[in-house]
Amino acid sequence: MMILIAGPYASGTGGDSELMAQNLKRLEEAAWPIFQAGHIPMIGEWVALPVLASAGASGPNDPLASEVMYPTAERLLQHCDAVLRLPGASRGADQDVAIAQLRGIPVYRSLEEIPRAA
Repeated sequence: MMILIAGPYASGTGGDSELMAQNLKRLEEAAWPIFQAGHIPMIGEWVALPVLASAGASGPNDPLASEVMYPTAERLLQHCDAVLRLPGASRGADQDVAIAQLRGIPVYRSLEEIPRAA
Protein backbone atom coordinates (compact mmCIF):
# COMPACT_ATOMS: atom_id res chain seq x y z
CA MET A 1 0.00 0.00 0.00
CA MET A 2 0.96 3.61 -0.43
CA ILE A 3 0.25 5.19 2.96
CA LEU A 4 -0.11 8.95 3.42
CA ILE A 5 1.38 10.05 6.74
CA ALA A 6 -0.81 12.88 8.05
CA GLY A 7 -0.12 15.02 11.09
CA PRO A 8 0.87 18.51 12.16
CA TYR A 9 3.23 20.37 9.86
CA ALA A 10 2.48 24.10 10.04
CA SER A 11 -0.15 23.86 12.79
CA GLY A 12 0.92 25.42 16.05
CA THR A 13 4.18 26.77 14.64
CA GLY A 14 3.17 30.39 14.08
CA GLY A 15 5.02 30.15 10.77
CA ASP A 16 8.35 29.33 12.45
CA SER A 17 10.35 27.39 9.84
CA GLU A 18 12.39 25.56 12.51
CA LEU A 19 9.23 24.27 14.19
CA MET A 20 7.86 23.21 10.81
CA ALA A 21 11.11 21.34 10.13
CA GLN A 22 10.74 19.57 13.50
CA ASN A 23 7.17 18.61 12.61
CA LEU A 24 8.28 17.28 9.22
CA LYS A 25 10.98 15.23 10.94
CA ARG A 26 8.30 13.76 13.22
CA LEU A 27 6.19 12.81 10.21
CA GLU A 28 9.24 11.28 8.54
CA GLU A 29 9.97 9.12 11.59
CA ALA A 30 6.95 7.01 10.59
CA ALA A 31 8.34 6.41 7.09
CA TRP A 32 10.83 3.67 7.97
CA PRO A 33 8.40 1.48 9.96
CA ILE A 34 5.87 1.76 7.12
CA PHE A 35 8.54 0.77 4.61
CA GLN A 36 9.67 -2.12 6.83
CA ALA A 37 6.08 -3.38 6.88
CA GLY A 38 6.27 -3.68 3.09
CA HIS A 39 4.50 -0.45 2.12
CA ILE A 40 5.39 2.89 0.51
CA PRO A 41 5.29 5.88 2.87
CA MET A 42 4.18 9.23 1.48
CA ILE A 43 4.09 12.69 3.05
CA GLY A 44 2.30 15.52 1.29
CA GLU A 45 5.08 18.00 2.04
CA TRP A 46 7.56 15.79 0.14
CA VAL A 47 5.60 16.74 -2.97
CA ALA A 48 4.17 20.14 -2.07
CA LEU A 49 7.38 21.85 -0.93
CA PRO A 50 9.28 21.20 -4.21
CA VAL A 51 6.18 22.30 -6.16
CA LEU A 52 6.16 25.54 -4.18
CA ALA A 53 9.87 26.07 -4.74
CA SER A 54 9.57 25.48 -8.48
CA ALA A 55 6.71 28.00 -8.60
CA GLY A 56 9.05 30.61 -7.11
CA ALA A 57 7.40 30.66 -3.69
CA SER A 58 9.53 31.57 -0.69
CA GLY A 59 8.32 28.55 1.32
CA PRO A 60 5.30 27.28 3.23
CA ASN A 61 4.48 30.79 4.50
CA ASP A 62 4.23 32.19 0.96
CA PRO A 63 0.71 33.22 -0.14
CA LEU A 64 0.94 30.62 -2.93
CA ALA A 65 1.09 27.85 -0.31
CA SER A 66 -2.68 27.84 0.12
CA GLU A 67 -2.99 26.91 -3.55
CA VAL A 68 -0.47 24.06 -3.24
CA MET A 69 -0.31 22.45 0.21
CA TYR A 70 -3.86 21.14 0.78
CA PRO A 71 -4.54 20.48 -2.92
CA THR A 72 -1.38 18.35 -3.11
CA ALA A 73 -2.56 16.12 -0.28
CA GLU A 74 -6.00 15.85 -1.86
CA ARG A 75 -4.44 14.78 -5.17
CA LEU A 76 -2.13 12.32 -3.44
CA LEU A 77 -5.10 10.71 -1.73
CA GLN A 78 -6.38 9.70 -5.17
CA HIS A 79 -3.35 7.37 -5.30
CA CYS A 80 -2.99 6.33 -1.65
CA ASP A 81 -4.38 3.13 -0.19
CA ALA A 82 -4.42 4.25 3.45
CA VAL A 83 -3.69 7.14 5.81
CA LEU A 84 -1.69 7.09 9.03
CA ARG A 85 -3.00 9.93 11.21
CA LEU A 86 -0.37 10.94 13.75
CA PRO A 87 -1.42 12.73 16.96
CA GLY A 88 -1.62 16.50 17.18
CA ALA A 89 -3.93 19.27 16.10
CA SER A 90 -3.83 19.77 12.34
CA ARG A 91 -6.56 21.09 10.09
CA GLY A 92 -4.79 19.64 7.04
CA ALA A 93 -4.41 16.18 8.58
CA ASP A 94 -8.04 16.25 9.69
CA GLN A 95 -8.98 17.14 6.12
CA ASP A 96 -6.89 14.21 4.84
CA VAL A 97 -8.75 11.86 7.19
CA ALA A 98 -12.14 13.22 6.09
CA ILE A 99 -11.25 12.72 2.41
CA ALA A 100 -9.96 9.21 3.11
CA GLN A 101 -13.14 8.30 4.96
CA LEU A 102 -15.30 9.62 2.11
CA ARG A 103 -13.32 7.50 -0.33
CA GLY A 104 -13.41 4.40 1.88
CA ILE A 105 -9.65 4.46 2.43
CA PRO A 106 -8.52 2.95 5.77
CA VAL A 107 -7.29 5.40 8.40
CA TYR A 108 -4.80 4.06 10.93
CA ARG A 109 -4.09 5.87 14.20
CA SER A 110 -0.87 4.06 15.06
CA LEU A 111 1.92 2.20 13.29
CA GLU A 112 0.87 -0.97 15.09
CA GLU A 113 -2.49 -0.94 13.31
CA ILE A 114 -0.89 -1.10 9.87
CA PRO A 115 -0.90 -4.67 8.53
CA ARG A 116 2.30 -6.15 7.14
CA ALA A 117 2.35 -6.65 3.38
CA ALA A 118 2.05 -10.24 2.18
